[in-house]
Amino acid sequence: MSGPSPVQHGVRVLLGAALVLAGTGHLSWARTEFQAQVPGWVPLDADLVVVLSGVIEILLGTALAVLVRYRVALGWVTAAFFVAVFPGNISQYVDGDAAFGLDSDAARAIRLLFQPVLIVLALWSTGAWTAWRHRAPAS
Repeated sequence: MSGPSPVQHGVRVLLGAALVLAGTGHLSWARTEFQAQVPGWVPLDADLVVVLSGVIEILLGTALAVLVRYRVALGWVTAAFFVAVFPGNISQYVDGDAAFGLDSDAARAIRLLFQPVLIVLALWSTGAWTAWRHRAPAS
């Protein structure tokens, strides 16, 4: 099994940069918009959830971009993070919240469809999916 291609490397770095940018938005200019995505059933203060997820995004993004040695594990962790925040996107759709200019059900539905793309990109760009497919069978 060979390492990731230059395209995979580039996508991994871009994904990391996008996470850092989004995380920075959580902590500053888009904080209120992100609070609108926190489902009402989450038993924590919405601002705390936004701040914590922003910090996690910055850390994950930075790690994806620079910690090449741990790229496979980071791919799985990043994919799991994208799965974990998906209920916020579902909540935005169900509640009809217009955060980030998503002011129609169609726009919010398209956003929902984009989340699996992020999961796939995290697994593909880090080589996590390939590593899992080529793992040794259990004895």
